[in-house]
Amino acid sequence: MIIASLLLILLAVVLLVIGLASGTSLLLVVSIAASLLAAVALVAGARQVAAARATAERIRSRTRQPTTADGHGTGPGSSIPAPPVPQATDDGGVGWRQPPDPPAADTPPSGRPTGDEPAVQEVPPQNAARLARLDHQVRVIDGRPRYHRDGCPNLDGWAHEPLPVAEAVELGFTPCASCGPAAAPLAEGGWLPSGGAGG
Repeated sequence: MIIASLLLILLAVVLLVIGLASGTSLLLVVSIAASLLAAVALVAGARQVAAARATAERIRSRTRQPTTADGHGTGPGSSIPAPPVPQATDDGGVGWRQPPDPPAADTPPSGRPTGDEPAVQEVPPQNAARLARLDHQVRVIDGRPRYHRDGCPNLDGWAHEPLPVAEAVELGFTPCASCGPAAAPLAEGGWLPSGGAGG
């Protein structure tokens, strides 16, 4: 398109010179028309070039593999696996529940540093799979890695919200060892012998 616009400009100039030299108004009109066509072809060519560059950049960004600080790749074929990307989940219009991130160095209103996280309640794999199918309500703190029973002392001073245990597990939350939130839904489902989530 750009080459066509350059040829049309050259044609318009030649026709303008001949039209002015011979005094023919028809050649001047054709020269103006060729100039307009050259402008249209130039704009169309510029858009094509911009679209091709954008497409090439999208393809390049899809195929570009992220690297670690030491320059090693994290994609397929590398020895370092790429970290999972947490997905935000819409909670029905109230706000966004973020999957847990590693503890940050901020302090909640209670004054307890965020790095002061309770241990994880041990749950055997077969019980964890059962938990992932239950709708029993647990409590979560946005951006914190544990889910809790209502009334857990680890919830004090934090804004928390109810969430079905299956959704908490799906989002990557793990049970708090202090309050043992995995035991109650498993016991209600008849999957636990008396004695807790370890069985």
